[in-house]
Amino acid sequence: MKFLSLVLSFFVGVWAVSAAQSADAAPSNPIYVLNSLEASVSVVDPQTWTEVRRIPTGKEPHHLYLTPDEKSLIIANALGDSLLLIDPKTGAVQRTIRDILDPYHLRFSPDMKWFVIAGNRLNHVDIYRWDGVNLALAKRISTGKTPSHLWIDSKSTTVYATMQESDELVVIDLPTQTIKSRTKTGSLPADVYGTPDDRFVMLGMTGGSGVEVYDVSGPSPRLVKTIPTGDGAHAFRSAGDKRHVFVSNRVANTISKIDHQTMTVVDNYPAPSGPDCMDLSADGRFIYVASRWAKKLTVIDTTTRKVVRQVKVGKSPHGVWTLDHAPR
Repeated sequence: MKFLSLVLSFFVGVWAVSAAQSADAAPSNPIYVLNSLEASVSVVDPQTWTEVRRIPTGKEPHHLYLTPDEKSLIIANALGDSLLLIDPKTGAVQRTIRDILDPYHLRFSPDMKWFVIAGNRLNHVDIYRWDGVNLALAKRISTGKTPSHLWIDSKSTTVYATMQESDELVVIDLPTQTIKSRTKTGSLPADVYGTPDDRFVMLGMTGGSGVEVYDVSGPSPRLVKTIPTGDGAHAFRSAGDKRHVFVSNRVANTISKIDHQTMTVVDNYPAPSGPDCMDLSADGRFIYVASRWAKKLTVIDTTTRKVVRQVKVGKSPHGVWTLDHAPR
């Protein structure tokens, strides 16, 4: 009897340690989901998997981006012509930057000197200087029709911008703020992702069924491959391992994992109701994706390839972000 009691105590102790370790490993920072057609951001508690509150924003928030010091999460209010800054740990509203014309997609240069905005409805890309606190417009560049998404190379010298309705990839020289080249693409190019060696950029073809790969090592981008992924390929999220990237296929209701060394799809995951922007848990196991047509944040377990939970949020959820994320 004494032996049985000792064995039971041992396993209870092991369970308690394991549970404590799991609790410590659980995400502690909120997951933020932009509700584009409700002018709000949902704050999701990753411990209870419930929406704990909604923060009012300007009109039509679409994308969000962290400041270089990681103290502010920037929400781009496209129709509100403003940027809302909130604390990424608490959700507390910090300040609003007004008179930012048509901010749709955002990106800081890796050297943190430049802040670039795609003006989706007004057909321009704005380049701002950033001093750590304030923005100063350096140049407004007229582009093709409907600038969609941006990528900046690792040297902070080149901006790649997709034109969703004129079907172009526009390349901008960042130091001089001038257009270097224009390249025709497939139908409705959306998000753009650059490989770590700066040799290739990948475009999600929302009007097609895959990802176009361009060699950008020469004077102008050159299409070298189209990777079949699924209808409505749209948004990218790095897997954090410098080898793989996820792409959401909005029409196919799937997410594909691409090996960008071989330029092939190596895995697929179900992602219901119009998957769009994604974030990835710190350990790389879970994908957090906005299900645009279902008013939900969907969580996908990449080890089982299954949807493990959905959290009700607002109308037309788009951008997704959390501090507890895998490397970008």
